[in-house]
Amino acid sequence: MIRARSTRLIAFALLAVLAAPQAANAQSAGERGLRIAKEARDRDRGFGNFTASQTMVLRNKQGRESRRQLRIKVLEVADDGNKSLFVFDEPRGVKGTALLIHSHREGPDDQWLFLPALKRVKRISSSNRSGSFMGSEFSYEDLGTPEVEKYKYRYLKEEACGELECSVVENVPVEKGSGYTRQIVWRDKDELRIWKIEYFDRKNAHLKTLTLAGYRRYLDRYWRASEMTMENHLTGKSTIMRWSDFAFRAKLSDRDFSQSSLKRAR
Repeated sequence: MIRARSTRLIAFALLAVLAAPQAANAQSAGERGLRIAKEARDRDRGFGNFTASQTMVLRNKQGRESRRQLRIKVLEVADDGNKSLFVFDEPRGVKGTALLIHSHREGPDDQWLFLPALKRVKRISSSNRSGSFMGSEFSYEDLGTPEVEKYKYRYLKEEACGELECSVVENVPVEKGSGYTRQIVWRDKDELRIWKIEYFDRKNAHLKTLTLAGYRRYLDRYWRASEMTMENHLTGKSTIMRWSDFAFRAKLSDRDFSQSSLKRAR
């Protein structure tokens, strides 16, 4: 009996020894992924605000396209997530439609949509954030600021992405209301720019892929992509966002990002 007990103790000890490196590796992978996310955030701090123009190209499964013109304003918030305002100028059927987002480091973002035809502001509930933004392949959730605190991280690997070397990190949303179980993010190791994100839905199926291109650096520090393409693998549809006319540190304030500003945005 003593011998059997000793055998079990030895087996438990061996299991503990074998499990220890795995636990350490899991912890180091999480710490490394978090470190990359924090460094990317810190490098982008201090831009203040910017305005930009955007052409949104919606493409159906057959390749037919429709276009929309938008104006964008973004205000950096020091102790919380950024504030963003999207205003549609064309086509005529959506002119004046505006989306206001107050991103948060913790908890769901606040989002409001102004519909000029109804002359009212509609709040986007957290349960509806996975819905399509104005018929595009971008969801309301995709448009908020990806704050570091909203995810748990796991470093996966390093691999080539084009001519660059990228770190690949898995981001798992903390919020239960997220439309995604996880995201796989490719960042280049030198500048920490995002080049690709794969999104997995609540069933853990590969739902969408976002690719970014045409990066330019502004104020000798802040990188912004000029093109973002979101492809939906389930529907065969895609949406391209083409950015232009970036202007940093404009005369913007909190008043430009209030609910009442939505009705004045046109």
